[in-house]
Amino acid sequence: VQGPQRRGLRQRMINKESIKIIQKTEDYIMARKKIIAGNWKMNMTPSEAVELVNTLKPLVVNDEVDVVFCVPAIDIIPAMEAAKGTNINIGAENMYFEEKGAYTGEISPAMLVDAGVKYVIIGHSERREYFAETDETVNKKVLKAFEHELTPIICCGETLTQREQGVTIDFVRQQIKIAFLNVTAEQAATAVIAYEPIWAIGTGKVATTEQAQEVCKAIRDCIAEIYDDATAAAIRIQYGGSVSASNASELFAQADIDGGLVGGASLKPDFGKIVNYK
Repeated sequence: VQGPQRRGLRQRMINKESIKIIQKTEDYIMARKKIIAGNWKMNMTPSEAVELVNTLKPLVVNDEVDVVFCVPAIDIIPAMEAAKGTNINIGAENMYFEEKGAYTGEISPAMLVDAGVKYVIIGHSERREYFAETDETVNKKVLKAFEHELTPIICCGETLTQREQGVTIDFVRQQIKIAFLNVTAEQAATAVIAYEPIWAIGTGKVATTEQAQEVCKAIRDCIAEIYDDATAAAIRIQYGGSVSASNASELFAQADIDGGLVGGASLKPDFGKIVNYK
């Protein structure tokens, strides 16, 4: 085959590949299941954790949503026991990037896996602010989490000053690019990203639906630049920052928001209303 015929054949092949990619991307979008995770922070003793899980169990039943309770390390085992036979996944709030050793006070990924943990929050703004975590240590933790087949919930978000100075998108893109350094496309597709504007965490202030969607879309676009459209379409992006029963439905209806990372409200019966937001 030569000349115009060859060019026509090549074009048809390119078109077929394009259609395959578009179809794959659409399949991923359709398959993106909402994920709503509670971040308990430094709250709940082991006995209180069991009581809270028992209270929330009947309230968070929803087969259309992945429900995760990210709890303090000391609560993981009792919470896991209390959640047995339910749709609740127990996650961790942090982990270290080394396998084992002289790292007093740290939790290794192997410890989490052995306890039955599937999800771990990495790079929360409170860890960055109070415990000197950096984009680089976040990346090390992300790589180690994937190595142990843990799903990282990777946090990002801007301060009020950054928001007011108009650098939100640039700042968040930088956090994402460094967090995903040396992460494969296959791994990235299974990750969860939590966009939490720092000025909205625990303050009662909430980013407008438009602000939240704008940044979550920018994060998805950034993932597409790093990898491809299919990976960007597969990855789940949460919004966090004063999520409540009253605003969950509007937030989670946005095209690029796939659920929430919920702080204070995850410690109350109202968390059931957030999980069953429809």
